[in-house]
Amino acid sequence: MNINGVQIDATFAEAFPMRGTRIIITAQNTKWAQIAAQTLTGFATSVIACGCEAGIERELDPSETPDGRPGVAVLIFAMGGKTLAKQVETRAGQCVLTCPTSALFSGLPDGDPIALGKNLRFFGDGFQISKRINGRRYWRVPVMDGEFLCEESTGMVNAVGGGNFLILAESQPQALAACEAAIEAMRKVPNVIMPFPGGVVRSGSKVGSRYKALNASTNDAFCPTLKGQTQTQLSPEIESVMEIVVDGLTAEDISKVMRVGIEAACRLGPRNGIRRISAGNYGGKLGPFLFHLREIMA
Repeated sequence: MNINGVQIDATFAEAFPMRGTRIIITAQNTKWAQIAAQTLTGFATSVIACGCEAGIERELDPSETPDGRPGVAVLIFAMGGKTLAKQVETRAGQCVLTCPTSALFSGLPDGDPIALGKNLRFFGDGFQISKRINGRRYWRVPVMDGEFLCEESTGMVNAVGGGNFLILAESQPQALAACEAAIEAMRKVPNVIMPFPGGVVRSGSKVGSRYKALNASTNDAFCPTLKGQTQTQLSPEIESVMEIVVDGLTAEDISKVMRVGIEAACRLGPRNGIRRISAGNYGGKLGPFLFHLREIMA
């Protein structure tokens, strides 16, 4: 398969089941909602070491938020329900409760409930009060700038993590430009996040390592500097490879956003150094979700 002169490899991205939730952060203005959201989603690129994978889904207009203020929707994913619940509660307490003018609400009313304000309310030291509105409970916690409003719980659902594709280019600047174009397009798609820095990961990994302490290591087959030392997947003109990893609420969401991102990268074409699109295929060692590139792009 060839799109605008860019080869689409006959391979698949291998992804795995996760648990996910959406929360909504609001504040006096978008600036402070973004600050709270960026702080909450910090150090959340990969479950390999971060405990969860999290990112900003999109900004919300005041007409879309429970309290009529500017807001940000955040998606958080983890390998299990207990881990997700702990990550949500810890990050909410340290990063949203502490942020000036912030409030915190559920973005997924359905699913298995996990705590938001249920335990954060105890910070109020007995002065907190609750309100039930339309069957949903909210906590008002006194803080020094006024009060922190937080919904009691949010919903947790089955989700998918690790959808991905690789952009193979003639140079590092060209690979990054294609990734930036892809991420800009992908951020318009709901129900997904790209958790790595700026949505892009340059240290793509494979399953396993020659070192027993590591369960993942550099994807040497796609490292340009190792062409003569390993079973490379790179032709001579490829000098840079970058990866975009996606987490989504459903497999359909991941397929959709991968298609959008690949299309955006391919629009740059060989004249801008973009030669191939591939994916992280681990031979079934990573997870049961297989996103075949050529099927997605058909």
